[in-house]
Amino acid sequence: MKFSNSYAKLDEVFYERIRPTPVRDPQLFLWNSSLTEQLMIPDELNNDPVALAQVFSGNHILPGSEPIATAYAGHQFGSFVRQLGDGRAHLIGELLDQSGKGWDIQLKGSGRTSFSRGGDGRCSIGPAVREFIMSEALKALGVATTRSLAVVTTGEPVFRETPLPGAVVTRVASSHIRIGTFQYFAARGDLKSLITLCHYAIKRHYPELQTEGQNQYLSFLNKVIEKQIQLVVDWMRIGFIHGVMNTDNTSISGETIDYGPCAMMGIYDPQTVYSSIDTMGRYAFGNQPAIIQWNIARFGECLLPLINSDNNKALDRLRSIISEFPGMFEKEYMKMMGKKLGLKFFKQDDQKLILAVLNRLREKHLDYTVTFDLLTKSLLSETVASQMKNELEEYFELWQKRLSEQDADLHEVQVLMRQYNPVVIPRNHHVEEVIQECQQSGKSTLAEKFLQVLSSPYEELAQTHDYQDPPEDGDKDYKTFCGT
Repeated sequence: MKFSNSYAKLDEVFYERIRPTPVRDPQLFLWNSSLTEQLMIPDELNNDPVALAQVFSGNHILPGSEPIATAYAGHQFGSFVRQLGDGRAHLIGELLDQSGKGWDIQLKGSGRTSFSRGGDGRCSIGPAVREFIMSEALKALGVATTRSLAVVTTGEPVFRETPLPGAVVTRVASSHIRIGTFQYFAARGDLKSLITLCHYAIKRHYPELQTEGQNQYLSFLNKVIEKQIQLVVDWMRIGFIHGVMNTDNTSISGETIDYGPCAMMGIYDPQTVYSSIDTMGRYAFGNQPAIIQWNIARFGECLLPLINSDNNKALDRLRSIISEFPGMFEKEYMKMMGKKLGLKFFKQDDQKLILAVLNRLREKHLDYTVTFDLLTKSLLSETVASQMKNELEEYFELWQKRLSEQDADLHEVQVLMRQYNPVVIPRNHHVEEVIQECQQSGKSTLAEKFLQVLSSPYEELAQTHDYQDPPEDGDKDYKTFCGT
């Protein structure tokens, strides 16, 4: 396994060259065997847990690896911070997959850097296990995401409210370029580096734009918009709440990144917030579309001098693009919600039905995942159909009437709905149960059992039923934390 690092070939204003801080006793805790073939990790390493622990704790640096901590800025809860950066992470390089595509390999919890801002540079096992579970769950659910390759325990305590077992999680991403990366250089008026970053990002993620000359910057912006719309629509489809949608947590590749205080919505309510630090509800479930538009506007501001040397003309162009965002998002969102209800083709009148069904869920405090799972099953089960008619009342009949207008049998409609409606999600209380077990026992058995079920979220395995139950209290007092 040989690393390269194209980002480290950029000027050093983009990063700090720094090696991970060695740990006392690295032990392989979780290993993503499904990624090993894709990343072409050789058998001699893949079958050696001791060697894997050394590499993915940062203790052993493999040939070609050039560890760096990347620089970026960002808006955190709407307030701009000129310098953030990787304060507890090291990009150790890139690996090529079987198709020749490069993937960033980043260690998180691997020690202090110049961007640590007083932090210890470490990660406890809880947030590491959470990122592994949630990122792999979203991947299986069909949502664009960074992935987790490994969790390695360090044999050293991490001090938060109480001492906790330390860990390093290995993140695999198309890249770690964020909107905040562009903000870092725009805030400094460093036009040269901004152009370099644009060209690097375009070449890496959207190479088809390279021949467009001056227009490539607008095309780049539009590509990022397209990717972010698809991402957030998918979050809304499965009930995912990111929890901290700062611009430094928004990847220009359109992948879900940074799983700190994330959670899954149970009872349907657009105002659902679980993050302990989101006291104003800025990043509530239903606010995510508006926030991603706001983040995209900040990205567009970074590109203004590249769009047009006349700032007024550049602003006019940007405003025009951003003003189209709500309509573009609404179109994709309604198409998605239509598919959740089995509508092969969305018609404008369907919006009333969709909103009425969602409003019914909110009024009756119905579980989002359970309701759409039962609606899917109701097509071929009279018992379930009767249950759902009692829950949705007249809206169930309106839905059935709309389905009858389609040129499709019920089996075909059910197949379509199942593609959009999972039978199981990583419910918050089960995630917490797994994390607690990992922390207390030091064993990964329960995590691996959970991950096995989450790997097939659209089919019912023998163990699926163990993880489908909503929490008894409806997540009423549930809180998530950043882990830093």
